[in-house]
Amino acid sequence: MKPKLSILDPNPTPLQYLSGLSQELFREIYIKRDDLTPFGGGGNKLRKLEYLMIEALNSQATTIVTVGAPQTNHGRLTAAVAAKFGLKCIIVAVGDTDGELSGNLLLDGIFGARVVLKHDDGRDHDVQLEETVKKVMAAELKKGEQVYFIPMGGSDTTGMLGYMDCARELDAQAKEQQIDGATVYVAVGSMGTYLGLYCGLKAIQSNLKLVGIAVMPFDMEKLKAYFNQAKEEYGFDFDSDFHVETGYIGKGYNEPEPRVREAIYTMARHEGILLDPCYTGKMFAGVLSMIKEKKIKLGRQVILVHTGGMPGLYTKAHRIKFENELRNQIEIVK
Repeated sequence: MKPKLSILDPNPTPLQYLSGLSQELFREIYIKRDDLTPFGGGGNKLRKLEYLMIEALNSQATTIVTVGAPQTNHGRLTAAVAAKFGLKCIIVAVGDTDGELSGNLLLDGIFGARVVLKHDDGRDHDVQLEETVKKVMAAELKKGEQVYFIPMGGSDTTGMLGYMDCARELDAQAKEQQIDGATVYVAVGSMGTYLGLYCGLKAIQSNLKLVGIAVMPFDMEKLKAYFNQAKEEYGFDFDSDFHVETGYIGKGYNEPEPRVREAIYTMARHEGILLDPCYTGKMFAGVLSMIKEKKIKLGRQVILVHTGGMPGLYTKAHRIKFENELRNQIEIVK
């Protein structure tokens, strides 16, 4: 199923060879630039929203409600796409602003979204989100709005179709560059990007192998349930043999870590490409660890999926750590 509504450039996002890193790491390193999608500052969620927005518009929605962390990339892109199609957008999150509006929170406001931040009362975040979403949606329905709800990360059986498209796109690019035996590494958070790539590659019997690197606590049973739902809905004739590395989560979701900042510096100083500290930066830190641990052998072909999220570099918790480390590179002269 191809969307009837396109919010993506008809041209594929680039698959680039990283010559500096390849020489440094003694592996062939490539990167799929899904940070270069064309709206809202770019990122992987646009592929999911391409399908989700069809459903929203077909349902005559006037307001989009979605959820995430306070600095959600998905929320920022949902706000951008909602603005493009003249819809209201409400983002519900549990947490606070760290005393400032920065990163994605600032951009949410620029796109005209309303952000509802639920003070964290110590209970399970999913419970708090669900309760707050119910209240927000009830209030909007009472106003006469037609509400369409998008789950965290756009990760449902509709949203994952965007990454089935990406799988076909990536497979064709890999064949063109004669690297169709490579292993693809992608961050795993809300699971929709990973599962879409997995199902897309399996469906076309691609030679590309897929490895997910968890960036937050990971539940394999949840992923299997997600797959079984998709299998039933779309009639897949293959079973699951997922490979998700869970040893590189570190301190937790979106927590500042020296190893992640080092990975960001490594990419920036060899290739001039900026990674984010929550998803692709942490995934790349995991890949670098796997290389050191010899899990990724010499000469192997590696494709990194860049899922975007650069505004995360400007959030207070991460920015202060970068500032402290980089201050000595600023020289003030008279």
